[in-house]
Amino acid sequence: MTIDLSKAKIYIRPGHTDMRKAVNGLTLLVKEKMEQDPFSGSVYLFCSRNGKLLKAVWWDETGFWMSQKRLEKDRFPWPSTAEEALEITGEEIRMLLRGIDFFKAHKAVKYKRAS
Repeated sequence: MTIDLSKAKIYIRPGHTDMRKAVNGLTLLVKEKMEQDPFSGSVYLFCSRNGKLLKAVWWDETGFWMSQKRLEKDRFPWPSTAEEALEITGEEIRMLLRGIDFFKAHKAVKYKRAS
C-alpha cells in the first residue's frame, strides 16, 4: 500500500466519529456530512471521541483502503469545528501523526493599510 501524500488531497472530518464504523459507514459520512466524493482519490481522516484512534479512508480505483492508528499514550490534536478543519497538506498530516497541533499555529494576517 502506497499513497503519495504530496499529491493527494487530504480532508479532516472535524469533531468525533464513531469508530465502530467501517469503510461503508465512513464513506457515507464523506458523501453526506462532508459533501465530498469518496471516489475522488482523496484521503479522509476521522478521529475517535477519546482522541486516541485515527482512521483514514481513500479510493485507489480498484477499491477502498482503510487504515487506522491507535496511540498508546497521548491524543491526536483534532479540530472540533468545520472552520478549523479544511483540506490539509501531506506535511500537516505528518505533523498530526507526530502529535504537533498545527491547528493552533499562527494564521496569516492581511492588512490593506497601516495607520
